[in-house]
Order: sequence, then C-alpha cells, then structure tokens
Amino acid sequence: MTDTTSAPLRGISPRTGEPVGDPVAVSTATDVDAAARAAARAFPVWSAVPAADRARALDAAADALDAARDELVAVADAETALGEVRLTGEVGRTSGQLRLFAEVLRDGGHVQAVLTPADPATGRPDIRRMRQAIGPVAVFSASNFPFAFSVAGGDTASALAAGCPVVVKAHEGHPATSAAVARVVAGALREAGAPEGVLGLVTGFEAGAALVNHPAVKAAGFTGSQSGGRALYDLAAARPEPIPFYGELGSVNPVVVLPGAAAERAREIAQGYAQSLTLGTGQFCTNPGLLFVPEDGALVDAVAAEVGAATTGAMLTSRIRDGYRARVAELDETADLHRLASGSAGDDSFAVAPRVWRLSLKSFADRLDTLAEECFGPAGLVVTYPDLESLTEVLASLPGSLTGSVHAAAGDAAAAARVVTALRHRVGRLIHNGWPTGVAVCWAMHHGGPWPSTTAPLHTSVGATAIDRWLVPISYQDWPDDLLPPELQDANPLGVPRRVG
Repeated sequence: MTDTTSAPLRGISPRTGEPVGDPVAVSTATDVDAAARAAARAFPVWSAVPAADRARALDAAADALDAARDELVAVADAETALGEVRLTGEVGRTSGQLRLFAEVLRDGGHVQAVLTPADPATGRPDIRRMRQAIGPVAVFSASNFPFAFSVAGGDTASALAAGCPVVVKAHEGHPATSAAVARVVAGALREAGAPEGVLGLVTGFEAGAALVNHPAVKAAGFTGSQSGGRALYDLAAARPEPIPFYGELGSVNPVVVLPGAAAERAREIAQGYAQSLTLGTGQFCTNPGLLFVPEDGALVDAVAAEVGAATTGAMLTSRIRDGYRARVAELDETADLHRLASGSAGDDSFAVAPRVWRLSLKSFADRLDTLAEECFGPAGLVVTYPDLESLTEVLASLPGSLTGSVHAAAGDAAAAARVVTALRHRVGRLIHNGWPTGVAVCWAMHHGGPWPSTTAPLHTSVGATAIDRWLVPISYQDWPDDLLPPELQDANPLGVPRRVG
C-alpha cells in the first residue's frame, strides 16, 4: 500500500444509482499505520481498565448510539435503501449488543478463572489460570448490516469488552454511515474515560490488507464473501507473526421439510420460505438457499406460487447486484435445473427479482460441488427427494453452513432425528419448524459453522461467547497472592465465577 491519494469514497444510492452523502477520504498507508499504532498505545491502558469500568463505557456508547439514532438512520438509508423501520431496529440491536457485553463483563465468567492449589504430596505447584485480552483487533465491516455488523457491531463490541482496542475497516457501500457511527461511539468512549486510539477507522480497499499485515494487530474479525475472507485469512496466516482470523463467509443454510409437515401445512411453509428467501432482498448470510422437499405433494406448487407473487427491492451495491445477476444467469443455463418461479423486481436502480429452481436430489448430488454454493440474494434451489435414506446421505455431504432447519409434524419425529444426525456436524445452529433468517443476540446463540461458512467453527460472531475470540489464556504458578490479578486472588474481590480443583 502506498501513500498515493485516491479519490474520496461516496455512497451510491441503491434507489437511484446516484452518489449520496458527504465524501469520505480514503486512508493512506500512513493513516493505517497511525491507527494501528494508536491502538497499540491504547492496549495496555484499556486492557488494564477494570471490567466494571469497561462495562460502563460500553453502556455509554450504547446510549450515544440510541441518542443519535435518527441522524444515523437517515445517513444509512440514503446509502443502503434498507428503510427506516429496518435500520431503526438495527440501531437498537447494535446498542443492545454493546449492553450485552457490558453484562458479560459484570458477570465475569468470560475470564474462566481456575485455581488448582498446590499439593505437597505430589510436588504439584499452585497453578491459577485465566484469560486476558489478545491485543489490538482489526474488524471488517459487512455490507448488509451497516450498524450491527459494522463499525459498532458485534465484533467491535466483543473485542472492546475483552479489553482490545479496535481498528475498523469501513465497508465501501456505506462510508458516510461508518464515519458517523465511528464519531458517535469514539466520542462516547472518550467521554467515559477510554484512551485515545481505542476505536479507529480506516477506509478504502487497500487498507484491509495493510491492516491485517500490520504488526500491531493481533487478531481480525471479518464478515463478507468467501473469496475476500479467504484472501485475508491467507494473509493473516502468512505474516511473520501469524494471527487468528475469524471470518464469517456466508452459507447455503439447508432447510428440510419432512413428509408429515409438507402434507399438513404446505401453504404455511411455502409462505415462510418465500418471506425468508426475500427478506432484505435475500442479503443475509442465513438466507435459505437450499430447500429439500418430498417429491410428491402440493408443497412445490405452493412454493412456486408464493415466490412468483413476491416483489423484492434494491440490493446494497451495484457490485452485489451484478454478482447476483451473473449467478442467476449461470443457474438458468445449468442442466437439469428447471425454473420454478420468478418474482418481480421493484423500481429501484439496484432492484432484482427473486428466483427459484427445481431439481431432483440425484441431479443435485451429481453437481453438489457447484450447486451448493451461496447465491447472495433472493435465489434458491428446491430439491425434491424420494426417500429419507437418500436424503440423509446427501445432507451429510453438504458443505458447512451457519444453520440447518427441519420442518416436522408430530409423526415425523423419527425422521427428524435422522435428519439432525446428518446435519449436526455440518451446521452451527439447528432450527425446528422455523427459518434461518434472524439471529437472536443472546448468551446461548452460536452464529458460526464449519468451513466454508466460517474460518473458525469453534467460535461465534453473535452472542455473549463472541468475546472468546479476543481472549487468550495465561497461567500463574506459585505467585504471591498480592501480585496476582484480582480474579485469581484468594479473596476473589471481584466475585467472578471460579473453579477450584
């Protein structure tokens, strides 16, 4: 990366295709270096701030976001066309994530304190273990969530909670939104006593690679395409000092409808499928890309009717729109794929139409390597299966996904158990009689899965345990009590949950 000045970034309205918002300067190599170095200077200060004080700072940032909601929603709507209702809810989700991690800090269990007393009989020393912040973190904003997976999203909230300063690489699709959120959140953190550099922002395509390669950065979080995530993952692994790279790369999210459910509620299932497929113009990593249904019955016709009647709006960027159109054209030309239904596109400049195709389980299995790829947008495959045995064999061969869903009636219990056995090692979340779109931000959520849905299936990017990615263990052997961290001292002054033994 060089210091050559590039043209400023401007958002493009998906409604009109015209530039919107104030120009945002593209970061130079010097800018990226300055942000990373500032984060490195902030790290020893921020990581030493007591958990209760970090929690108050996160609450302050959440309050500031809520106070600036109307301003932020207006800027984001101009750049994304996601609408006031959706974006207002997303600001609330984002502030809610910050407050969740404030709760995580007050609980204290995230440090996983373990005390193993000395045993003179065996000569075992006194060993005490906990987790601590890994260091400055790079976060890559997502295109489809300008708030909840972006500058102040879950990656940032969890890293700040862990004690890690964050440098965010803004997404090119919403540069003005990113700058506005960074201003609000950084200001709130500063007023709450956080050090300068605890939250930084860089922009421009080249800034991403420079950030991952910067020696001050000790871990990275990413939400985006498989190709982009894999390229950055490889950079992180190839550094002189390799760093963990937590990428959420999208997924096909198989949905299985069992015979009893298909017979009992075909129209209800078809309506739910069409709504989930087209929600947000299909621009969710949990979009139901594969729908497995019985060969016989009325469900296929019901799906065709519901999707055919659907109208979808604008995609987020012209690049995403063009990628969707190219994939749809490719699937239209694929042998044995029969167009089942095509809905309507809205009037916006970046609008696209929903599309579904039908094919047999055997045809799908024969082309699994190419057909089980995510199509980012409102498109899906309806795969008809003849029997449970052949279905479960194919399910067990699917690539990793974030979710797997099973629609079952009371009489489908045995079949549902077999489907779960086939899916449970291929997905990160199993859903019963529901749809994958919509990810609850809570303590129990796991938003992850095997490759290629993520680069690190052990971890989640949503929910309380997202903090685990930014913590590393350390053990203290035979240290005097007064020199131990409070979490490991005999008196446990912070009252954190601990295991002794």
